[in-house]
Amino acid sequence: MELEMESIAAAIGVSVPVLRFLHCFVATIPVSLAWRLVPGTLPKHLYAAVTGAVLSYLSFGLSSNLHFLIPMALGYASMRLFRRHCGIITFFIGFGYLIGCHVYYMSGDAWKEGGIDATGALMVLTLKVVSCAINYGDGLLKEEGLRDAQKKYRLIHCPSIIEYIGYCLCCGSHFAGPVYEIKDYLEWTEAKGIWAHSNDRSLPSPYGATLRALVQAAVCMGLYLYLVPQYPLSRFSEPIYYEWGFWQRLRYQYMSGLTARWKYYFIWSISEASIIISGLGFTGWSDSSHSKPQWDRAKNVDILGGELATSAVQLPLVWNIQVSTWLRYWLVSWIHDIFCSIGIDDRWFTRWQQAISPKNALLRKMMAFANFAYTLLVLNYSCIGFLVLSMKETVAAYRSVYFVGTIVPIVLILLGHIIKPAKPVRPKTQKSQ
Repeated sequence: MELEMESIAAAIGVSVPVLRFLHCFVATIPVSLAWRLVPGTLPKHLYAAVTGAVLSYLSFGLSSNLHFLIPMALGYASMRLFRRHCGIITFFIGFGYLIGCHVYYMSGDAWKEGGIDATGALMVLTLKVVSCAINYGDGLLKEEGLRDAQKKYRLIHCPSIIEYIGYCLCCGSHFAGPVYEIKDYLEWTEAKGIWAHSNDRSLPSPYGATLRALVQAAVCMGLYLYLVPQYPLSRFSEPIYYEWGFWQRLRYQYMSGLTARWKYYFIWSISEASIIISGLGFTGWSDSSHSKPQWDRAKNVDILGGELATSAVQLPLVWNIQVSTWLRYWLVSWIHDIFCSIGIDDRWFTRWQQAISPKNALLRKMMAFANFAYTLLVLNYSCIGFLVLSMKETVAAYRSVYFVGTIVPIVLILLGHIIKPAKPVRPKTQKSQ
């Protein structure tokens, strides 16, 4: 068995631990499908918890479940003992432990050597644990003054321990997300809310949407396997890379980032298929005359939207979508700050573009293209550090393109303060209104 895994791993260019994880990750699809056949609410919670724990053990070993247990146990204890402050307590405990695990494992070197650990899954689990505690704390507050998300997801009663564990580990959904709220999980398990059985309309079949996600996953993996031999990350430390000219090195950075993204698209497509086939991904029906089922809860990425984004503002809506939604719900102002901090805030482009008269369509299109090119440049430049996983190699890669992705944003920010864009030009009809 081990020899077979080694040969398969060598054929697709991954290590045996990564191949083992991929097997377990893909197994979340049939495991989630089987959830639909489990009778009764309590057995469904038990099934969700046990299958999630078993898949974690098979993927990462016993230590992974122990790591998951610590923030889960402390978060649940804070809800039971300190309800009024359980959200903030769990936030600091959960993220503190997560950071500690990242520092302890220093996963970058291990990943480059073909190893794998549970810190990625722990990130998803931490978000679930923290949001559960926040929701339970919000249950003490009056609805007046609460945001829509707080009203929708607040918990009046504390979930039982088996409900809580089932939510945290549900059928392996903590491996790569998507992140979802415990109230949705409970309603799904108990066949309430949008999952309630009705004589007017039956629940939609998930199989067509699942097949679409699986086809997308296959295409993404095919593109990744095709591109990765042509654009290996090891090239950044080879002499030939530094013999190239500036534009060729910049192009290689873009292509290496694009290649790596297909791997993430594959992972998110598999997780999307898993959540859809379980039924949890269902979010209701479209408003069109021929209403169609929507599966937005399962969606974590819009591939074309991400690759063709014309502005940094669009990125949280198309990349790691459910985490971005989590941040908007519970840490409202963080997303904008994150993008500003890494230098891809393109407000000045947008303001300059809006200041151009609508009659000057060509100039507006040129400005829109410049914004697109700027977003593409800085995002692919920024992602290099996440690929090479070494400070020395990251700085060397940045130096090889003369720190263009650092200098250009700084110049644009300075120009934005010097050249103040005029107020947006509006058509006369809007002015009269």
